[in-house]
Amino acid sequence: MKVVALIPARIGSTRFPAKMLTPIKGKALITRTYEAAVGTMLFAEVIVVTDSDDIQREVEKAGGKVLRSKKEHESGTDRIAEAAADIEADVVINIQGDEPFIRRGPLEQLINLFRGEDGVVVQAASLVQETRDQAIINNPNKVKVVMRPDNYAIYFSRSPIPYPRDTAIDHCYYIHIGIYAFRKDALIRFASWAPSPLEVVEKLECNRFIEYNMPIKMAVAEHTSIAVDTPEDVAIAEAYIDQNGNNQ
Repeated sequence: MKVVALIPARIGSTRFPAKMLTPIKGKALITRTYEAAVGTMLFAEVIVVTDSDDIQREVEKAGGKVLRSKKEHESGTDRIAEAAADIEADVVINIQGDEPFIRRGPLEQLINLFRGEDGVVVQAASLVQETRDQAIINNPNKVKVVMRPDNYAIYFSRSPIPYPRDTAIDHCYYIHIGIYAFRKDALIRFASWAPSPLEVVEKLECNRFIEYNMPIKMAVAEHTSIAVDTPEDVAIAEAYIDQNGNNQ
């Protein structure tokens, strides 16, 4: 099974302009994410897919491979689908460019879902992590996921879901880690669909899976990922490096 990692990286960002080029302890965010993906040693190739000359130069300066996207896209997944069409791969992993601390363990969990060991052919998959931290649960930048007992996603939301009507009931929330995996043909199908109503209203491409009835299997990762969603997250990321070392 040939697995390729594609990292979408656009220069424009409404909340955080030029986020991918923001230095984290002196190294651009996109470079840290690229190097973390390569460092897992799980992929036949790791490629950054971008619309930006500046991002291309930054990645190539670090020895990375870049493909240019040819047009505007609704989401990062749409961007990598354009690139994946011309790449030989069985499974394509979409690693968000703002995940500089991704590790081998969670990615290996994701890849293993496609090995069909339980007889189920998974078309698409992603990751979540558990939390009971109310600040995270109430943060609209941290996407919550509700799942069936078999870990297929029911819905993704920026709101706290499920709503705790009875606060005496202890409930663990699941926070989405922005990494998707697809069989190549499923990725091409996903990108052929128009943005769905729930995707548009929540600004979450993952809801396109739900509305077009493509089951998405979730794996619960133990590693706590730190995504750089906002300028405030830069300080959190740098503090993490101070605690864990520059090679994390």
